Amino acid sequence: MKEKQNLREQIDWVSTLVPLGFVGVLFVVFILWPEQSRSMLDLIRGKIGDEGGLYYALLGTGILACSLYIALSKYGKIRLGKTEKPEYSSFRWGTMIFTSTMAADILFYSLCEWALYANEPYIEQLGGVQKWASTYPLFHWGPIAWSFYVILAAAFGFMLHVRGRENQKFSEACRPLLGSRVDGVWGKVIDLIAVFALLAGTATTFSLATPLLAAALGQVTGISAGAGVTIFLLLVIAAVYTLTVWFGMKGVSKLAGFCTWLFFALLAYFLIAGGETGYILETGFSALGNMMQNFIGMSTWMDPLRETSFPQNWTIYYWSYWMVWCVATPFFIGSISRGRTVRNVILGGYGWGLAGTYTSFIILGNYGLAQQMNHGIDISGHIAGGGVISDAILMIFDTLPLAKLGLLLLVITMVAFYSTTFDALTMVVSSYSYKKLEVGAEPDKKVRTFWAVMFIILPIALVFAENSLNQLQSVSIIAAFPIGIIIVLIVAGFLKDARKDLE
Repeated sequence: MKEKQNLREQIDWVSTLVPLGFVGVLFVVFILWPEQSRSMLDLIRGKIGDEGGLYYALLGTGILACSLYIALSKYGKIRLGKTEKPEYSSFRWGTMIFTSTMAADILFYSLCEWALYANEPYIEQLGGVQKWASTYPLFHWGPIAWSFYVILAAAFGFMLHVRGRENQKFSEACRPLLGSRVDGVWGKVIDLIAVFALLAGTATTFSLATPLLAAALGQVTGISAGAGVTIFLLLVIAAVYTLTVWFGMKGVSKLAGFCTWLFFALLAYFLIAGGETGYILETGFSALGNMMQNFIGMSTWMDPLRETSFPQNWTIYYWSYWMVWCVATPFFIGSISRGRTVRNVILGGYGWGLAGTYTSFIILGNYGLAQQMNHGIDISGHIAGGGVISDAILMIFDTLPLAKLGLLLLVITMVAFYSTTFDALTMVVSSYSYKKLEVGAEPDKKVRTFWAVMFIILPIALVFAENSLNQLQSVSIIAAFPIGIIIVLIVAGFLKDARKDLE
């Protein structure tokens, strides 16, 4: 009884109950008024994404430049914590960063993103599908995307392991700049915006990739992959990561290792069994060179005349998508980086993150591209004609030997990615429910379970509403707009606080 009472006293009820009410309202709106909600999302996205696109582009390039400056300057020497030895080995640390931050959308997009670009007029203007449809995925999942993670990971790691702050929230990272204001209304507003953005990002992830999971499972078992099956799978995934999160950071670490080996097995299946090894590697090597050669132009192209609106439709979406995930993912990276230097966190985060995403896109994506370019299977045409993206991905699997076995491997790997990522997110966001939480202390299991359930409510509503890829992208773009301002405050606060530490 006393334990329950103590837990009630520790809980920050505003940060816990207000998001619950918000999600409940959205759940009802998306289910009862699906058409109207889709129209509203499109309208808001048009205003923010189109007219405010420069805001996202400046944030992306600015954060990348700032992260490199911090890593290579005097700030890079700061050690996170008093221990000289890092808490985790480099390999374990790297696999936890990749598997606990990507979710299953890394597999979804690796398999189909090139085909989405293949239908864009801008890709044809640049020089065609072969050269550019394989390049843009590396750009959109490349240094700018990871810069949001690594710079905040360094800031949060400093906050946790150097300053020893017990208020483990977005608002606390703004304290060096805003001072005692973070203890009042401003702090509540920052934390609520952060939680809302995270819920929007996780809802987008689940709603994008889970239909593929349902389609793959349906192909293997013969069960029709409808909304009911998708929702059942969402509940199964929620049960798996809820159960795992009860074991705390040890459970997350072990699941990350298991997920990594599954991921390697899937990559090996495509690279070796598919018979396109030479094409995959050569196209990947060429795409890397092409991206490096054109990086500045790709980062700053805004299509002022809106001839194709490619940056508005894609680049702005991706920067906002990564921004909404910044609420929890960098906290997790920072929390597991005790004993490392700021330079190691930033440059190591780039290294491990880019290694994972680039390997995935080069092998999985270029195999599908090979089927279209070398064998005439019109995968992008299927999508352009209104076909379901999941069905297009199944077309790719049909070209592989032992396709059902490959699909089963995909299903297991996707579940593992989902579980690992949402284990990490649940561990982090649960701290938002506490007024104070000691560094290294894990939130109560009841609180973790509450957030595990919260993550699954909105995706179910989006699945019921049958939102398209465009509407799901809109959710992230809208949620990311205020987060960008908070990211700037956190980075500025970190620089101010770190300068004091050095002095």
